[in-house]
Amino acid sequence: MFEEWRGPGREVAVIGLGKSGVAASRLLRRHGVSVYASDGGAGVALADQATGLGAEGVQVDVGRHDLARIGRAAAVIVSPGVPPEAAALRAARDAGVPVLAEAELGLRCLAGSRVLAITGTNGKTTTTALTAHLLIAAGLRAASAGNIGRPLSAVALEDDPPDWLAVELSSFQLHDMPGLAPTAGVLTNLSPDHLDRYATLADYYADKAQLFRNAADASIWITNGDDPEVQRMAAPVAGVHRRFSTTRVADGWYDRRGQALMLGRETLLPRRELLLLGDHNVANALAAAMAARVAGVGLVALADGLRTFRALPHRLEPVREVGGVLWINDSKATNIASTEVALSALDRPYVLLLGGRHKGEAYTRLAPLLAKGCRGVVAYGEAGPLVQADLGGSVRVVAAGDFADVLSTAGRLAQAGDAVLLSPACSSYDMFRNYEERGAQFRAAVESL
Repeated sequence: MFEEWRGPGREVAVIGLGKSGVAASRLLRRHGVSVYASDGGAGVALADQATGLGAEGVQVDVGRHDLARIGRAAAVIVSPGVPPEAAALRAARDAGVPVLAEAELGLRCLAGSRVLAITGTNGKTTTTALTAHLLIAAGLRAASAGNIGRPLSAVALEDDPPDWLAVELSSFQLHDMPGLAPTAGVLTNLSPDHLDRYATLADYYADKAQLFRNAADASIWITNGDDPEVQRMAAPVAGVHRRFSTTRVADGWYDRRGQALMLGRETLLPRRELLLLGDHNVANALAAAMAARVAGVGLVALADGLRTFRALPHRLEPVREVGGVLWINDSKATNIASTEVALSALDRPYVLLLGGRHKGEAYTRLAPLLAKGCRGVVAYGEAGPLVQADLGGSVRVVAAGDFADVLSTAGRLAQAGDAVLLSPACSSYDMFRNYEERGAQFRAAVESL
């Protein structure tokens, strides 16, 4: 791979200078490849990145992309945050330049690591983190990487990479990963998302289906047996299929009568010992346990690992109970399906904080769930008027201004015994840099109550 990218006049273009782009640039330079890296953004952080990469021999543009130069590149490596329709990627494809995800570059340099690849609309981050936790707790040399926050190229830069990798992959990454052939692949679920970036739902699902692009008879696939769309996608795929379910007996399933997580006929863990809210997290735990089984982790070690796992920040994270009101941070819920899952996990009346930057789906889908226990909806951000229009006829909706007003309004609506749930069903970019900042501000405000 690197040989074809080296030589006089040859260079690889890296698009995007977040963590993934920086790691990819450094990995390419380590292998003697000339690199041109660019980012359309600006600011102190990007300027610092550019300075650091420049010291390593990378040619860097900040605030612009040299489209002609990108069109002459031997290959383009794209960071996961760059949308498929970006001008820099169009320039590459129009010129016939191969475009590869940063994750593909990383995996090509990690041939000695076995990969458990995890994707889906929701639950993939928790499932990835939990899979890595189970592997590590069992004594294996393992790590999580990919869309979960640690670039695969950064792992490839290590002197002694792990034997096993739990890799979260987004639809954008999967689009440009022609060589992906995991030891096992996990598909958690499918529902509409990213309709602000994809022309159609079919296009989004087509990218998710790239998980299976190199399926062979020996491939192992772990899929959601309760999701008809997942099963339709997986049905024609070659390989060994294993399914998890919270509604029926399967390879991994939830025995609701016995209140236990099961692997086949064997009891894995009593439900009360899994310290995560909601049936969706039972499904995530089953998927992670089945993935760890592929790595040879035994039943007792799996149970021990599940007992010690805690909710990830911003994912149905109980923050604090104040005056009998439980405040829950689910800032990672950036689509309707995620918010539906969160609402289904609650066992008390609640106030829902809903809003941010609209992602293309109507909020009317939430109305049946809201009718069952919602004290009120606090609508905010760019999507606030849409939330009011879609839900105002079925539940009490109160408009709020800045985030401080959102929280104070929620506090007035909530009663002792209720929950206040931040599960916005929107992206955060109208008011925050990302969902982490949104969740961190929520947590800080609650902790100061």
